[in-house]
Amino acid sequence: MATSKVTYLGDLRTSSEHLQSGSIIVSDAPVDNNGKGEAFSPTDTVANGLASCMFTVMGIKARDLGVDFSSSTAEVTKIMAADPRRISEIHVVFIMTINPDEKTKTILERTALTCPVLYSLHPDIIKNVTFNWKE
Repeated sequence: MATSKVTYLGDLRTSSEHLQSGSIIVSDAPVDNNGKGEAFSPTDTVANGLASCMFTVMGIKARDLGVDFSSSTAEVTKIMAADPRRISEIHVVFIMTINPDEKTKTILERTALTCPVLYSLHPDIIKNVTFNWKE
């Protein structure tokens, strides 16, 4: 069974429906590639997917540890390269709302670095991940 259905809406925009839930994501070409930049671009969603995936696997581990880091955020920066046009770097800065002991920090950080999206990205893409724990 398919995971999603993508519809080209014209004018460099798509609508993607997650078939199990019905959730919709709209994407738009970025301004630097002939688009309007009015929504996430496809490469934005790839970079964003990395942070979302890292949070998800950390959340699974945190739940097992009895730790709650709700309201933590991640700032994602995507850097593009040319010839061919591609993602060359993804920077993820986690701003964590908790300050657990060092052992728990290490477990959560190492867990984040095992997410499936990280393993799926091309090895030439630089992945820079930083964790800023609450002081």
